[in-house]
Amino acid sequence: MKKIIYLFSFLIVLVSCREVGEHHASKAATDEASNINTEKAEFSIVIHGGAGTILKKNMTPEREAAYKAKLEEAIRVGYEILKNGGTSLDAVTKTINVMEDSPLFNAGKGAVFTNAETNELDASIMDGKTLNAGASAGTTNVKYPIDLARAIMDNSPHVMMAGKGAETFAIEQGMEIVDPSYFHTDRRLQSVKRAKEREKIELDHDDKSAFYDPTIKDYKFGTVGCAALDKDGNLAAGTSTGGMTNKRWGRVGDAPIIGSGTYANNATCAVSSTGWGEFFIRAQVAHDISAMMEYKGLSLKEASKAVIGKVGDLGGDGGIVAVDKNGNVAMEFNTAGMYRATMNDKGELTIGIYKE
Repeated sequence: MKKIIYLFSFLIVLVSCREVGEHHASKAATDEASNINTEKAEFSIVIHGGAGTILKKNMTPEREAAYKAKLEEAIRVGYEILKNGGTSLDAVTKTINVMEDSPLFNAGKGAVFTNAETNELDASIMDGKTLNAGASAGTTNVKYPIDLARAIMDNSPHVMMAGKGAETFAIEQGMEIVDPSYFHTDRRLQSVKRAKEREKIELDHDDKSAFYDPTIKDYKFGTVGCAALDKDGNLAAGTSTGGMTNKRWGRVGDAPIIGSGTYANNATCAVSSTGWGEFFIRAQVAHDISAMMEYKGLSLKEASKAVIGKVGDLGGDGGIVAVDKNGNVAMEFNTAGMYRATMNDKGELTIGIYKE
């Protein structure tokens, strides 16, 4: 009888050990999978210059080279700030300034025209450490909208200001004010004239009207944005845009809306969006990526892919750039292309335009 008891006890121990071993093996495999690409980077930065139907066959070699050169110029500005111990907020602001100065992008100097043939600019920025944020909408004479968003965050009790009030605040803050004609470019003016002739709303970087016509999917979007992680572990994101070509009635898209066009949280990630703003507002794209990481434990890439997938399900197009608290980046989009670039703490530069 004792032999039977000993044998039974031995079998129980054997089975228990096997289960424990399998558990540890399974946990190790899970941990290994979850740790892929999660080595902490000292700092990281990623930018976009708009997403849409950007096809190589429609791009001249000269224009492609111009976009790549400007993307590199912009991101290197932010990279140097981060490398030298500067803040992610400064890196985001100064990087976006470079793109706001370029007529290649729908932000600042290259802003698209409204139906009234004016330029109305929007921008936002967010600090991942404090969750403080600032945004401006519908300004017409502030040279650098992202600087205005930063001033609203830093120097006012508000998150968003719009129109004349935002412009008054900018003047009080001693910001650079320009004549509205500063933003005029012939290429953008011709674009809005074509759009008005068709009485459709045309999205930036596009040759065809699209708004209100769900059967036409060959349209693009224009916005610039940046997300960064600094050496202190602080995240920040910012977005700047001229909005939608031929827009009316004071239309505001997702770019200046915290949680839609911009979001940053040190616990998760920093995100800047570019796309069909109405859908990015409805899907709260930037915040949703952070929420999926925080509540579901998804990686940045997994969350970004899932959220852009939801935008597509709603009928919207566009993309995001993002960086997480470990310095991993995501550049997710559901269009044919997105102007984008990223640099890591090793100085490695990646530039992309088309869906590769």
